[in-house]
Amino acid sequence: MNLLETIAWLDSFINFTLNNETQSTLDTNIHRGSEFRSKQIVYQELGFEEFVISRSLSFFRLGNLGFYLQDYYVKDWVDNSMLFLEVYDADRYWEELSALQLDKKYKGVRLLPVQAKDWSKECFLHDPSGVLWHIGHFNNYDYSNV
Repeated sequence: MNLLETIAWLDSFINFTLNNETQSTLDTNIHRGSEFRSKQIVYQELGFEEFVISRSLSFFRLGNLGFYLQDYYVKDWVDNSMLFLEVYDADRYWEELSALQLDKKYKGVRLLPVQAKDWSKECFLHDPSGVLWHIGHFNNYDYSNV
C-alpha cells in the first residue's frame, strides 16, 4: 500500500461505523463543516499551501515545513500538544501575525505577544482547535548563515 492508499484507508477507517457505541464516540471527535473549514482557512492565512487529500484530511506546506490536518479532535491530545515554529525574528513574525487579526476572525484562536526568555524570544498562537504553537527564535543561534 502506498502513502495515498494508506491515507485513503485511514480516512475510511475513521468514518467507518463499527457499532453504535463506536459511532457515538467518533461523532464527538469528528468536526464536520465549519469548524474544520475554519482551521483550514487559518493555516491558509498564515501562508501555508493546502493540499486536500480527502474531505477530512489536508496536508499544509510552508517552505520545507509541512503537517497534516485531520478533521478529528481528541481533547486529551490537543491539551497536550505543542508545536515550535522556529523563525529568524520573533518580533517581526509577531507584527505580521498580529496584523492578520486571526483571533478576531476565528472562534478559538488566541494570540499571545512576544515574551523574552533567557534562551529565546517567542510568541504564541492557539489554533481553532486549541493546538498551541510556539513561534520564536533562539538567542544564541546565528541566523545570518541560514
